[in-house]
Amino acid sequence: MKKIISIVLFAALGGALTLGAYKLFIEKPQIVIEKTIETKPDSMQTDYRELNTSAVENTDFTVAAEKTLNAVVHVKNTMYKTVRDPFAEFFYGEGSGTKKYSQIGTGSGVVISADGYIITNNHVIKNATDIEVTLNNKKVYKAELIGTDPINDIALLKVNAKDLHYIVFGDSQNLKVGEWVLAVGNPYNLTSTVTAGIISAKGRDLDGNSGVDSFLQTDAAVNPGNSGGALVNTRGQLVGINTAISSMTGSFVGYSFAVPSNIAKKVVEDLMEYGNVQKAVLGVRGGELNSKVAENLNIENTEGFYISEVIEGSGSQKAGLRKDDIIIKLDELKIATYADLTGFIRTKRPNDKIKVTFLRNGKEKVALVTLIKNEISIISSIGLELKNLNAKELKKLKISNGVEITAISNAELQAYNVKKGYVITAINDIKIYSVDDINDIISNKKSDEVLRIEMLNLNGELERYIFR
Repeated sequence: MKKIISIVLFAALGGALTLGAYKLFIEKPQIVIEKTIETKPDSMQTDYRELNTSAVENTDFTVAAEKTLNAVVHVKNTMYKTVRDPFAEFFYGEGSGTKKYSQIGTGSGVVISADGYIITNNHVIKNATDIEVTLNNKKVYKAELIGTDPINDIALLKVNAKDLHYIVFGDSQNLKVGEWVLAVGNPYNLTSTVTAGIISAKGRDLDGNSGVDSFLQTDAAVNPGNSGGALVNTRGQLVGINTAISSMTGSFVGYSFAVPSNIAKKVVEDLMEYGNVQKAVLGVRGGELNSKVAENLNIENTEGFYISEVIEGSGSQKAGLRKDDIIIKLDELKIATYADLTGFIRTKRPNDKIKVTFLRNGKEKVALVTLIKNEISIISSIGLELKNLNAKELKKLKISNGVEITAISNAELQAYNVKKGYVITAINDIKIYSVDDINDIISNKKSDEVLRIEMLNLNGELERYIFR
């Protein structure tokens, strides 16, 4: 028994010595490296999940291009001028000094119906004697001018054709900044040109533009000749009519502007149905808010439209809007600027009802306002504010037509003692029945044309003034 125990102890001792020798002389020591991982605060948490870049990488413009290329046309307008040389007629006889000149302008247009209705810019066909349209397949048609809206720079043409490719209208109000768009047109007479970009901004107001104050801004390249062409979304829907570029050189420098499709569509429908544009007004005066205006008015809001006056008899007055109210929404559209408000109203007609959300003493309220027909207009080019006269007012003045001067900013007219209450009855022998008549005449005025304005003074006497 003792012998067995001795054998076990010697075996254990031998194993221990063998293991110790292995650990000491053969096995390499294990090196432990300790790493410290710092925990970021909650506010700096990062999501390392895979980013979805397919929206950018897989955006396909070919479908939109295919839908629109054959529906965008080249528009050529020809204007003929007859110039007389009185000296040549004096020496060589009557007619010898008369010469006829032609001036040609080009642009783009968009086919909006299979039977040949085409929308373009008013400035593309302004003062044209002949209008010619060339389709993408090189077919040429003579175009008839259906109507124009110089204020929104829109014109409607018609060609005698059928089964044409056309573009359907999209909803420009739902466009988002950053959304992809294509500009399709004929810059520099290069037909069927497509450029891509994004919506850079909405509701742009360009100083010096003839009335348009709610442009879409895009960085899709637009150059001379693109005017009147299509701005489309990636579904090939018409969301704007390319109209202007802002450039010192006259060529594209990074951004351009388009009339929103909702305005263009309303103009076209009015021209088709009524022959003229039905202009509605909300019936308020005021301006957009910013931090400086808010500080001067001692209010907290820096966005919205501040009402400084409510027009008597307007839908706004009847709905209960007051001075110092702040309009923040029309229907569901947020109103942050003056351009937001005017752009929305230009898509509406007289007697349309809209929901007006406004602030009064810091509390939000809602009113249903019926829009009225435009009765007042500020004509900045001649420095006058004008108001339509109703039948009762015309009868009292013993005249059949005319518009009343309600404010004067023209220093020369003030020097000639023209006063509020004067009535403009005719311009260049054309009778004036409404403020829209004057807007149309001035918007279509040629650069060298003289305006001969006839007015009735406060004594009922006729006075004539010449504007060069």
